Amino acid sequence: MAYIDSFSMSTMNNALPKLRFAAAREPFEAEIPTINPPPLPRGFPIVAPPARDDQNLISSLPGDFFPVVTSDQEREMRLQWMFNFMTSSEQEDAISFKEMISSSRLARRELQTMASLLTSDPDYFLEIARNKNGSSRLRKLLGKSDDVDNLLAAAIMRRFLRVMTCDHAPYVVVRGMQVFDEAKKEVIYEQLLSNALDIARAQHGCIALNEIITDSDHPYYRNQLLDVVAQNALWLSSDVYGNFVIQHVLKLNDLRCTRNIAVSLRGHCVDLSSKKYGSYIVEKLLDAKDSVVVFVVVEELLKCEGHVLLRLARSDCGNFVVSKALRVTQNDLVLVDLFRGLVDKLMPFLHFLRGSRGSKNIADILEPIC
Repeated sequence: MAYIDSFSMSTMNNALPKLRFAAAREPFEAEIPTINPPPLPRGFPIVAPPARDDQNLISSLPGDFFPVVTSDQEREMRLQWMFNFMTSSEQEDAISFKEMISSSRLARRELQTMASLLTSDPDYFLEIARNKNGSSRLRKLLGKSDDVDNLLAAAIMRRFLRVMTCDHAPYVVVRGMQVFDEAKKEVIYEQLLSNALDIARAQHGCIALNEIITDSDHPYYRNQLLDVVAQNALWLSSDVYGNFVIQHVLKLNDLRCTRNIAVSLRGHCVDLSSKKYGSYIVEKLLDAKDSVVVFVVVEELLKCEGHVLLRLARSDCGNFVVSKALRVTQNDLVLVDLFRGLVDKLMPFLHFLRGSRGSKNIADILEPIC
């Protein structure tokens, strides 16, 4: 539906060269607390769990499993058993774990002892967290008590980048950001800002980062994360996983972030439109309810040579971008000059567009105007 806006094409064209990356609001000054992890013991080798002869141990939980460990050999045996118990896919272990952490069966002290055992070595913790079942069971421990949360948060911080990029481990952090207190959250936010690009380019990390940004209730850190993504939009747009982060933040409809991404991608929209994931990003920019953002993209299409625009319009990915550019400008009084410009540039090639399966949608828009 067309709308009337006092923002004319001439003023938009004059303002465009002055468009700059919008900064987040002034951050508040706050001292970021630190999490002091308990002293680390000497490392130990992670070996395959022993054969499943642990039914007596399961039946004796929790009382017989948590006395003070008196020898290195006993401690290693408990660690190996716990690894098997946390990562096992067998239904009986899943049921036992659920019963084990219920408040009726496990006292607070014993739950803390269990968490202490799980976090006693950073590599051991990571191996459990990266396992699908281990990640799920660690998430169930989070939010049980402040003591347990302190231990698990400290373990996350010891191997933060590995935890955020390794298999199923990032989802432990996502859960942590839902239940941790503000002090712990801010420490993790600082690490996210420092490692955001590496996390965004990881298969599971990009999903976790998207969830954390979406669920964030901290305006300052949310804006900072969006700025890091927007400033590096071109680099992330070419990455097999990073492009999903760009697509995700564009769907949040944050006007400042969307404009910042448009600024970062200005001059590269034609190239991105010819690529599968890049074309998705350019289409989302055209979907923005902001004339300035649409102008940035369409102006670039108008500046390219006619044969370049034709090749783009007939390509498997680019035809969707060109057809969307025509649709979003066709009935918009502010952008109608852009529509006429696209029509004038494409009309000489109408017969080529009719003969291409990919560009038929473009020809359908142009033919009524002939």
